[in-house]
Amino acid sequence: MSASPPPLHLAVALNDAGWHPAAWREPGARPRELFTAAYWTDAVQEAERGLLDFVTFEDSLALQSADPSFPDDRTDQVRGRLDAVLVAARVAPLTRRIGLVPTLVATHTEPFHLSKAIATLDYVSTGRAGLRVQVAAQPYVAAHFGRRELPPFRFEDWHEPRVQESVAELFQEAADYVEVVRRLWDSWEDGAEIRDVATGRFVDRAKLHYADFQGRHFSVKGPSITPRPPQGQPLVTALAHGSVAYRLVAGSADVGFVTPQDAGQAAEIVAGIRGGQAAAGRAGETVHVFGDLLVFLGESAAAARARRERLDALLDAPYAGDAPVFAGTPAQLADLLLELREGGLTGFRLRPADADHDLRAIVRGLVPELQDRGAFRRRYEAATLRGLLGLPRPANRYARAGA
Repeated sequence: MSASPPPLHLAVALNDAGWHPAAWREPGARPRELFTAAYWTDAVQEAERGLLDFVTFEDSLALQSADPSFPDDRTDQVRGRLDAVLVAARVAPLTRRIGLVPTLVATHTEPFHLSKAIATLDYVSTGRAGLRVQVAAQPYVAAHFGRRELPPFRFEDWHEPRVQESVAELFQEAADYVEVVRRLWDSWEDGAEIRDVATGRFVDRAKLHYADFQGRHFSVKGPSITPRPPQGQPLVTALAHGSVAYRLVAGSADVGFVTPQDAGQAAEIVAGIRGGQAAAGRAGETVHVFGDLLVFLGESAAAARARRERLDALLDAPYAGDAPVFAGTPAQLADLLLELREGGLTGFRLRPADADHDLRAIVRGLVPELQDRGAFRRRYEAATLRGLLGLPRPANRYARAGA
């Protein structure tokens, strides 16, 4: 008798009033609260009621734009957002088990700053922190910093060699960025803080280490100013489209988010990432591959489709993002997730089209449906995010064997 597949992992991606650009105009939306802590706390607490593994918080270094290549001047869509790391830190004390994964742009930020920010989040959340590393190839984003120039491109030119060469360089920089961050997290050994009042010793200096990273993009000495995080290594995630980004997932991440259209394409993507793991010397490590879906959920498929059509009617053209779009009932979504799992996916990150309606439908409709099918947890079985995902707490790379 074949063994039953392991339960699915589920995450939710939080973005503005929802992933559909017109979601802020829905009757149940809360556009006046988007820049309040209460709005984000309510969303994460709802996700935690559904026993979800983690939430991700979208972020960027430029205003949102309907065009992926250039800024726009639209005033009919949400513009402006709070800092993802600070939102996660505010939410952390008000939640207990769900993971908190803010998005951070590696292209224009420093890994030293990020390492201590996420380490701090891991302390504040008692071991539930992660990060989603992202690159920014747009020249108008680079112009906010004035440190580098990036070649202009249109999204339609994405597959041109010159664009791919530039993007590949940014992803290699992101891989170096993650390596620096991981070294800094390990630059304090566990137990480096002695805190012995009698002897006056707070730190064992022999347990602090230089990261000593020298690369094309960064030169970082270390050690960090923050002790090793509770998880040892907080979760590293990345959204991946295409082979260049798949290599980043395979070589650097704990979780990759991908956007297959069906189980066959999922199997091809997963196989490519597994091959990349082997090439990177990580064949024995667990790297989760989650499928991303934007979801409209309703009591009937017709109701879900009608809501999508109503929101699309508020735009110039029907909304189409980078991920497949699902419109239907929670039971139909459960069918689809279990079908896609046959391609080797270990979980899913769902993007609520309407952050109010669809998040509640995920928690109160989809989760019970999956539980009834034995495909999702009925309680949190671990206190840390790595524990929820079945990932061990890594050994410190600098600690002496047997010390």
